[in-house]
Amino acid sequence: MTKFDEATRAIRIDDTTYDVCLDDGYSMGGPLNGGYLMATVLRAVTDASPHPHPVSTSAQFLRVARPGPAQVVLDQLKSGRTAAMTRARLVRDGETSVEMLVTTATLDGSAAPDWSDGPSADMPGLDGCVRLPDPKAASAMNFSARMEMLFDPPTIGWLTGEPTGRPESRAYFRLAEPQDPDPFVLAMAVDALPPVVFSAGARGWAPTVELTWHLRALPAPGWLTLIGGGRLISDGWFDEEVEVWDSAGRLVAQSRQLARLGRG
Repeated sequence: MTKFDEATRAIRIDDTTYDVCLDDGYSMGGPLNGGYLMATVLRAVTDASPHPHPVSTSAQFLRVARPGPAQVVLDQLKSGRTAAMTRARLVRDGETSVEMLVTTATLDGSAAPDWSDGPSADMPGLDGCVRLPDPKAASAMNFSARMEMLFDPPTIGWLTGEPTGRPESRAYFRLAEPQDPDPFVLAMAVDALPPVVFSAGARGWAPTVELTWHLRALPAPGWLTLIGGGRLISDGWFDEEVEVWDSAGRLVAQSRQLARLGRG
């Protein structure tokens, strides 16, 4: 199993170009997970930036990305003392699969919040949560094997034909390998939950069209808590919002995505 840092490695070719190798271990029955793709592109963006932390990322998923060699092409839009802005494209065989606009900054890992709200939903302890059963298709196991996730039982009632009727998904998350979370792991975490529409009764592949996420703080070691929900399912589209809380009880990431309703 390729380690996460290696699977997301970006090798500098020149000031605007990085070589990457998209790893099949992060695929889900063929397509690669969007969070993994964002993490890979962000390796290149942060390497080229004077600031190490991707505080705001907006990604447009133009077409399915599949494993193999690819390039990240950068366009530096602004570089300042407190923030830098970069447009980045993930390109393979001359086609762009993901286009991202990224703001980088330098966060203080010891900073305490001036004010913080709490999680939008309560979670049981780790011992009150459960794992998903292994997927029936071996090709669907690649991505799930790269992480450990323990789910709040009501939010996976769709597995037994008992969805809650609301778009929601909640779980504890960490990499399967022994690695503490960092901003690149958070990029994958915000897109790691099963689509929230499953809990509303929908099934099938639900491709992300656009995803924006914010890095709010540098995470403490340990499990991350993912709390996902949605506000509207309509006309073949749905939204999904995810909060990520670290083991110290701090909000470390937030995301919102717009996706197509799957067909099961």
